[in-house]
Amino acid sequence: MNVRSAGTSSSAKRRLSENDILWADRIVVMESHHAKKVRNMTRPLGVAPSIDVLGIPDDYRYMDAELVDWLRDAVEPLIAR
Repeated sequence: MNVRSAGTSSSAKRRLSENDILWADRIVVMESHHAKKVRNMTRPLGVAPSIDVLGIPDDYRYMDAELVDWLRDAVEPLIAR
């Protein structure tokens, strides 16, 4: 399995690109407004990857230990599918 990390905000360290979307089988986002941004990016590309919303508030600092643990716990079941 291969994983990439990217953000939807213009201030993200690495911003989600069209290439990322075309590459992905599944996209995982923290909040529903992130999913909306991703869907808006996918429409012109004519693709519809699976988008999972974790329901994790996007108010953590980059690589915050609590966030990393929360993400790991939320994403591992999705990977096992």
